[in-house]
Amino acid sequence: MNDSQLATMIASGVDSADQHFREILELLPAAIYTTDAEGLITYYNKAAADLWGCEPELGTSRFCGSWKLYWPDGQALPHNECPMAMTLQDEKPHHGMEAVAERPDGIRVPFIAYPTPMFDLAGNMIGAVNMLVDITDRKKYEMTQQRLVAIVDGSDDAIISKDLNGIITSWNKGAERLFGYTADEAIGQSVTILMPPEQVNEEPDILERIRRGERIDHYETVRRRKDGSILDISLTVSPLRAADGRIVGASKIARDITERKRQQEQQALLVREMRHRIKNTIGTVSSIASQTLTDISPEERSVFAARLDDLLTMDNWRQAKLSGLVQRALQPFSVTFGDRIVVDCGNFPLRPERAQTLALVLHELATNAVKYGALSNETGVVSITWTPIEGDRLAGMLKWVETGGPQVSEPERKGFGSRLIQRALGSNSKVILDYRPSGLMFSVELVQETI
Repeated sequence: MNDSQLATMIASGVDSADQHFREILELLPAAIYTTDAEGLITYYNKAAADLWGCEPELGTSRFCGSWKLYWPDGQALPHNECPMAMTLQDEKPHHGMEAVAERPDGIRVPFIAYPTPMFDLAGNMIGAVNMLVDITDRKKYEMTQQRLVAIVDGSDDAIISKDLNGIITSWNKGAERLFGYTADEAIGQSVTILMPPEQVNEEPDILERIRRGERIDHYETVRRRKDGSILDISLTVSPLRAADGRIVGASKIARDITERKRQQEQQALLVREMRHRIKNTIGTVSSIASQTLTDISPEERSVFAARLDDLLTMDNWRQAKLSGLVQRALQPFSVTFGDRIVVDCGNFPLRPERAQTLALVLHELATNAVKYGALSNETGVVSITWTPIEGDRLAGMLKWVETGGPQVSEPERKGFGSRLIQRALGSNSKVILDYRPSGLMFSVELVQETI
């Protein structure tokens, strides 16, 4: 075999090895490319082309095949300053540097570069090989984690995590504000430091439920602050799971409901006070009735008793807004007469006592309208309106106007209804009861009072 034949065999073997090496690189999921000593790209695999979003021309593109490059902070990165260019310039690796490649379609791909120089047998640098690791998923995860951390840190609620032994593993600013312990003081301690002695027995049951994968929603209990003061709180406890699905701990969200509890107690006190006042109101109405019911029929007396029982119930006197009050008082009549009863009233606030008596008055006016007034024929209409008094937003006039009914004249003797209206509203109210021929007109001036 002569020298020429030997050289041909060696060259053939080198070409075969190179082709085999390239086939292996094409199968790798990592983006890999090579350059010569001047930075001209001499090879890239399919993963590199996919990352770049293009196929650069070999021997023409330099340093990196991406259309544009950026630093992680968004600043433009010239190709001749990228990690591969740095490696070729100082002939040493620059592993682990982050950058962002922008594809021609505008999509940006964050990556980590691992450029390494290549040398011949004489020690001369002949180029470099670079591996680009796409870290898009990692960046998304990091962004999600950062957002979660920001949400937890910014929450007004106390957000705590603990392991399955009840040892605190995380502690946000909300927990610090609520319980008084800093994160350094709380992390590593048992969560029972937050429990009054009589509540410590809650923890084993909570942990057992967490181990079973249960979630505990809005569990109301009490906890103790660092200074020893007691808080009413609402707890939500959820299992924490590892990547393989195992339950490894629990997250707890604690919300201070001390103020809500205080308001509930005040509301209960107010209810008791209102019950006392309602008894006084019933006494007043009963007194009026005792002076007027003697000369009315048993049927009217029965209707009045039923009316009193309905209008003075707890549900009615709590709704001390004028519009709702009028609708409620006239509801039985609206079912029968429909749009012949027209209501245009606002949500003017009324004290419960005034609401009760006004409801009685409206019910009485409607009853009289059915018997003798606008609702006693087929065409009459009753209009109830509320008009604020000009220049005084705390006062207004409620009017009841009947039209289209029989001709009206003032009765010679005041009956039960008119006496109830005058006495129930009291001498301090500006009440007008006008028996006009075209129909009855009733008005009363209402002044906003402290509810």
